[in-house]
Parts: sequence; C-alpha cells; structure tokens
Amino acid sequence: MTATLQPAGPATAAGPAPTPGRRRPRSSAARQRIEIVLLVGPALILFLGFVILPVILAAVYSLYNLPPAFRWEQLAEPDRFVGLANYQRAFDSPEFVRAIGNNFLILFASLLIQGPLAIGIALLLNRPLRGRTALRLLIFVPYVLAEVIAGLAWKLLLQPEGGVNAMLESLGLGFLQQNWLADPSIALWTLFWILTWKYLGFAIILMLAGLQGVPEELAEAAAIDGASWWQIQRHITIPLLGPTIRIWAFLSMIGALQLFDMVWVTVAPTVRGMATETMATYMVQQGQFAGQPGYGSAIAVILFFISLAVALIYQRLALRRDLAGAVTRGVR
Repeated sequence: MTATLQPAGPATAAGPAPTPGRRRPRSSAARQRIEIVLLVGPALILFLGFVILPVILAAVYSLYNLPPAFRWEQLAEPDRFVGLANYQRAFDSPEFVRAIGNNFLILFASLLIQGPLAIGIALLLNRPLRGRTALRLLIFVPYVLAEVIAGLAWKLLLQPEGGVNAMLESLGLGFLQQNWLADPSIALWTLFWILTWKYLGFAIILMLAGLQGVPEELAEAAAIDGASWWQIQRHITIPLLGPTIRIWAFLSMIGALQLFDMVWVTVAPTVRGMATETMATYMVQQGQFAGQPGYGSAIAVILFFISLAVALIYQRLALRRDLAGAVTRGVR
C-alpha cells in the first residue's frame, strides 16, 4: 500500500485562534471612565454650584446698581446697569485702597515673621527634649479653636479693663497699658499678634512633618566632618525643608488676602474703618450692611482676581519645580 501525503493547508499553518480576551483593554478603559465620572462627578457638581456659579453671579451683579432686596427682573431695567462704575468707585475709595494695603501688610508680615519663627521652633522641637509631646500639643491648641471663640476671647482680654492691662499693672508695667483694639496706630499690629498666636501652631506642625522627611544620615555625616548644629540646619535641613516652606507660604498668602473672621469678631467696626479694614470686611460692610449688593459684588470680584493673580504668580515663580516633579506624563 502506498500512503499519499496531503500538503498542509493554510489553516494548519496559522497560529492560535483569537480569543475574546483581546477586547478587554477597551472595556477596561470604559470602566475606568465610568469610575472617574462617578467619583469626580459629585465633587465637580458641588464645585460648580458653590464656587464657579457664585463667582459668575457676582461678576454679573457688579455691573448693576441694585437695591438691598432686589429681584431678578430688576437686572433688565436699563437704569440699573452701570457697567464698570462700581469698580472705578472701589479703586477711587481711600477706604478700599487702605484695605488692600492692610491685606498685603499682613501677608508680608506673616512671611517675614511667622515663617522664621515657625521654622526655628520646629527645629528646636525636633530635637530630643523632655516634654516635647506636651509642648507640641500646647502649640497646636490655638489652631484647633474656632476663629469666633478665639476672637471673642482676645477681645475680652484686650479691653482697657481686660486681663492684659491688668497683668501689666500687677507686674509694675502699667506704662505699657494700651487701648489695644481701639487705637488706630497699634490696632493692626495687635490683630497681627492675635493671628500669629492663632495660626503659628499650624505652621510649626507643618514644618515638623516636613522635617520627618529629612534623612538623618546627612546630618550625621556633616557632624562627622566637623559641621556645627547651625551649619547643618542652614546648609542641609532648611534647603531640604524647602517644599514644605513653599507650601506653607502659599497657604499663608491666600489666608492673608481673604482674612475676614478674626478681624470682624475681634476689632470694633469703627477701628475696622480706620486702620484694620480688610478687603473681605469692607466687602461685607458695603455689600450687606450698607445695602449696596452691586458694589459689594464688585469688591468680591476684585478680591477674587487679586487672590488668583497672587496664586498664579507664586505658582509660576516658587511652586513650579515642586509641581513639575509631582506630575507625570505619558505613563502607561
């Protein structure tokens, strides 16, 4: 018998048949998009409703001269539209210009005084010290207190017959007694002291958290080479603490520009109008209590754009290298 060999066809030479698993990347990408929508969607809706929409409405209201209790249909009245007159009025107002100056004075004082003070205390508390945990807790307590409670407490203590003047009198330092919150020459600096007492603990805790990321091996190697403690902090610790310092400075600047509650609760309204007025307190005073919502909305828009400009400039100049290392592109 002779066996006949049949040539192998294309079907026998082909590889394994395609499996349904090859469609998984497309379904996985779709599932990932659905998860992003479900997770980000609620937060995005809240952000649009409580941040973006109020900014847009404030920009619209700022173009009108509106009564205290206005209705939507009044926006269609031709005599209500004033264009940019509210903005011109704001920058022509000495009170508002002084309020801008007060905000920036507090901003620069925070960076120049609170920053070095927080770094110095954090460096000391980072060393082995008896009662270090209790000291950290005591320093952080003022930040935990609500602004209204802290403001009212200091308002009572700094009254002419309050606890601060009474303590100075008992120590034989009666000549240092002042009308701390009513004297325009010192009211702003008194307010800055209260702000320092309130928010210094947050800065110290933030610096202490940043110090935990500084490798101890670098300090030990520098100490072996003969570097002093101050030289180690200056050339090793503080440069490595740079990202934390820059983040704190950003938060401090935005907080100084939007300062409202501590000023409103602590300082009397008459002094706010003279020496301690901020953009936020001026906005509330004019927009709500003076019955000028259009003018108050213009102040709000100006405050928004000043804060946005400062944030963008600072991000461009200081946070750029920190953000560049945190963003990855094209990673698969």
